[in-house]
Amino acid sequence: MNPADIPRELVTATPAEALLSAVRAVALGPLTQQVEAIDRQGRYPREVLQQLGQLGAMSAHLDSEAGAGDYGLAIQAMAEVSRVCGATGFMMWCQAVCGLYMQQSGNPALMGEALQRHVSGAGLGGTALSNPMKSYAQIESLLLKATPVAGGYLVNGTLPWVSNLGPEHYFGAIAAVIDETGSSSSEVMFLLRCDGPGVELRECPSFAGMEGTGTYGIRLHDHFIGAGEIMAHPTKPFIARIRGAFVMLQCGMAVGVTQGAIDSMWAVEDQLGHVNQYLDDRPDALQAELDGLTERVMSLARTPFNNTTEFFIDVLDARAHGAELSLRAAQSALMHQGARGYLMSSPVQRRVRESHFVAIVTPAIKHLRKEIARLSAEVMPA
Repeated sequence: MNPADIPRELVTATPAEALLSAVRAVALGPLTQQVEAIDRQGRYPREVLQQLGQLGAMSAHLDSEAGAGDYGLAIQAMAEVSRVCGATGFMMWCQAVCGLYMQQSGNPALMGEALQRHVSGAGLGGTALSNPMKSYAQIESLLLKATPVAGGYLVNGTLPWVSNLGPEHYFGAIAAVIDETGSSSSEVMFLLRCDGPGVELRECPSFAGMEGTGTYGIRLHDHFIGAGEIMAHPTKPFIARIRGAFVMLQCGMAVGVTQGAIDSMWAVEDQLGHVNQYLDDRPDALQAELDGLTERVMSLARTPFNNTTEFFIDVLDARAHGAELSLRAAQSALMHQGARGYLMSSPVQRRVRESHFVAIVTPAIKHLRKEIARLSAEVMPA
């Protein structure tokens, strides 16, 4: 939807209400028409993402001319889209956090015109912080290595999958900086352009769901990054500053997928309520739990850059709750719909797979619980 096409009755609405109504119109219109192709045929919804960018749906969180600095609004917009298509909601998150990296980098080359192009949807980008986040949690080692050279670094390595990509896209990445002894004592974060020299995009194996997310394997061979691409060096202070916002934004996916599952349960209530009443996790109970979680997330979203450990534990816990609730809601929707929900064409089947993704995308539930346990021990040592 073009901003000029927003219905006249929305003119008197608040900016936030107008944005969410416009996002909802895109989700229920163009996105609904192609959601099956996105999920099962791997169609990348470039036009929808660009429409959402033009509306400001993926920049509402940015505190600049590019957005309103409202993380709650960004999460709500993502939830509206994820309610219809979890894959597109996930790509909204990819785009949103890439914009977050660019803005918070303080690098003039990544701000100004570059950031404006990104938030408008003219430029599309993702994030390759799954491996670094796992590295910082001591789950796996950094896969990219950066060797200092005149004017920058040469980066080598392979990432198994990065989403919201294409030949002209870009994404935020982190590499271990290798010194002359072959060891690393720091990391560098940078914007990696998919059409840069030494960058190879590789097709991934078929996934159980989320096929239309523009997900590729990345191989780098002596890819040069210079001052214009650097987001942070060292990276740990930068990650500590944005980590709450990074994880918090993902709650939009969980809220939306869960709401979509609850919608599917209500859709058969008139016909099957007489027998569905004997099932656990009924739609009214799930809705009450989701409303409580949403209220909690909106409260956290008021201070996204709170850098206290206690706050980050709360964010991780809300994210884990969202993942667990989406799993329960999707499973319950299948039970409520019965045989019709077992059809491959059923939105319920898609949401079951989407909920699995919400539970395993970094940080996965096990990663979240590990970090909550570690940080809790730091705050309240035995």
